[in-house]
Amino acid sequence: MTTPKPQCFTRFENWAEKSLLDLDTARREGTKIAGVFCTYAPLELVRAAGAVPVSLCGKKQEPIGAAEKHLPANLCPLIKSSYGYAVTDTCPFFAASDFILGETTCDGKKKMFELLQDIKPLHLLHLPYLQDDATALAFWMDQIQRMQAFLEQTTGQRVTRDRIQREIRDANRVRRLLKEIAYLADDHPVPLSGLDAMRVFESSSFVVNLPEFAGLLETLVQELTEMKARGLSVRGPDAPRILLTGCPVGKGSDKVLKLIEDSGAVVVCLENCTGFKNFDLLVEETVDPFEALARRYLRTPCSCMTPNQGRFDLISRLTRDFKVQGIVDQTWQCCHTYNVEAHGIKTLAEQTLNIPFLHIETDYSESDTEQLRTRIEAFLEVVEMS
Repeated sequence: MTTPKPQCFTRFENWAEKSLLDLDTARREGTKIAGVFCTYAPLELVRAAGAVPVSLCGKKQEPIGAAEKHLPANLCPLIKSSYGYAVTDTCPFFAASDFILGETTCDGKKKMFELLQDIKPLHLLHLPYLQDDATALAFWMDQIQRMQAFLEQTTGQRVTRDRIQREIRDANRVRRLLKEIAYLADDHPVPLSGLDAMRVFESSSFVVNLPEFAGLLETLVQELTEMKARGLSVRGPDAPRILLTGCPVGKGSDKVLKLIEDSGAVVVCLENCTGFKNFDLLVEETVDPFEALARRYLRTPCSCMTPNQGRFDLISRLTRDFKVQGIVDQTWQCCHTYNVEAHGIKTLAEQTLNIPFLHIETDYSESDTEQLRTRIEAFLEVVEMS
């Protein structure tokens, strides 16, 4: 069984183009644009300083060759693609950015940022590597205060408690809506494919006007809810239900997601930074907003944290909630933290959750596509027999 896309979905498919027009208008009005790479950057603080945050390109193969003139070939493709876009000046969002916010989620990115700061002004957020520790929270709060000072100096606007509380409320509204959209796939029928859900989630990284975007999400929720009530589904009830975890994916680096769904399964849940890692956690709205921001972002269950029990807990919860029948863990080559963590996720899947597990290590190129297709098809046969 197949289903047409929601009527409003074309707006998400064309969202990047709209965002560029909105950014151009914002810049003409004197608004500063902050280029960001990671879900650890507290975007509410950026908006409270009068700037607009926008995610930067880093999910396609094309600029990697240029990056390898400065970076080693045996480096994560996300890092190389991000830097390649910068040195070739082929990312319109990078070109529109007045400054960059970086973060120390891995050693490769830290060193890449040393090169990137020669191209654009860059402020680096230094992450602690513990989450449940008072000294780590104190350190992270200091980093957020330093970021606040940088933003205020750069934008010329003061971050007030009222402004940041407003931005927290707006951001939480978007998070709740994204989560509501995601949970429409928690049982059959599934009105939106994993690939299309990824496009919706990814659009949230390119937003100038957050309330406007929230309104569009509300329209999408309404249309998808109506489709689900009518029994419309992108796959039949017997299609394998897959959870995709691991490194971030996006337009241009979505070959594994495509292959899973092209092989007859449906990705009902994206656990990675493109999905639940980005919108699962809310910022508390009734306490000190600066400490609330620090606590929320520090809890992001990324493999750069040690231990990273939050990821295991999240996968366990999502597997139950979405009636997942198999887990695919996609890791980019040379992403050592996610590669090491794959063993623990495999143990969780097979020994605790009692479902099949597949770990895929790949890069952005298409050279291994048919090999991956064979592995994925074989894995789905195991899922169907389980």
